[in-house]
Parts: sequence; C-alpha cells; structure tokens
Amino acid sequence: MARMKFLCDADRCIECNACVTACKNEHEVPWGINRRRVVTINDGKPGERSISMACMHCTDAPCAAVCPVNCFYTTADGVVLHSKDLCIGCGYCFYACPFGAPQYPKVGNFGSRGKMDKCTYCAGGPEADGSKEEYEKYGANRLAEGKLPLCAEMCSTKSLLAGDGEIIAQIYKERVTKRGYGSGAWGWKTAYRETIGS
Repeated sequence: MARMKFLCDADRCIECNACVTACKNEHEVPWGINRRRVVTINDGKPGERSISMACMHCTDAPCAAVCPVNCFYTTADGVVLHSKDLCIGCGYCFYACPFGAPQYPKVGNFGSRGKMDKCTYCAGGPEADGSKEEYEKYGANRLAEGKLPLCAEMCSTKSLLAGDGEIIAQIYKERVTKRGYGSGAWGWKTAYRETIGS
C-alpha cells in the first residue's frame, strides 16, 4: 500500500491561499480553525518564501507520542488521524507538533477550548467511511472515494503535492534537476525522517 505524504515546494508557492479556502469549504471547518495555512518567511526581503502548512502525517508522529489518552492513530497508508471521542483537549499534541497542526476549536480558558482539530488528509476519522457522524466531526473522506486531498488538487502552481510518497519524491527530483537547484522540500525530512536525493 502507498505511504501518503505531503510536500510543499517553496519555490512554487505564490501565497494565493487556494489550499486554505479549499480545505475550509470541503470540510465546513468552523471559523477560527485553519487546518491548512500559508506562512511567508522573510516577508519582503530577499529570499522570501511562502509555504503551505498543515499536518504532515509524520512517520513517527510526535502528537501521538505525547497524547495521554492515545487518541491518535496511523492508518495503513500512513495518514495520522485522531478520535475526537477520546480527545480530552489537553493540548500536549499542540506543543509537540513541529508544524502547528493540532488546534483548539475555541478560544477560552483551559478545559473550555474543546477537543483538538487537525488536518485529516481528507481521510475522515474513526467512524464509518462516508457516514454523517464522520462528516460532522472530521469533514469529507475523499480518500475513501479514491481522491487526493482537495488542498493539493486546488493548488494552481502545483507547489503543494499530495499522494504516494515515492511518486511525490520523483516529481520533486525532476523539478530540482530541471531548475538546477532545490529550495528544500519543506518539512519532508522533519516529518518523514528521510531526504529526497536529486
């Protein structure tokens, strides 16, 4: 089975936020939560880069390692999901994640912020695929329909790639060879503990 991964090619991102909008619309994510966001580094300076960030569905997910109630789990194709029924909203995953993926759905004091929310790689949650309960808690399950995450499909510059990790790595290698340099496959080594050789 394929190991699903994300890759953001910082050389191609134009900060259009189509990925952010697509995610919010597809999953009816409430106000205040962005499962995906675009961050600009060195804004207005030489070397400025924009990066689309969300959960990278890590190989050894730090969020799962620190969760006291074991609400995180990894699917057969490498997608890191969590159960909102088990989550107690302690926020340990929020602090452990190097990508800032888990978020509180509400603003408030400790305990009143609700259960954590994060990118699901458009793979739903532990409920039955395509069920009303799954959609209400986690949004659309595009993976069960044989589709890739909508954020990557909506990326007009194909900066954000999603799918089988081997195919994604090959696409990036071809880009690096063609342009003669690599700006770095943002987040790849941190999330997957491997490099993409050119």
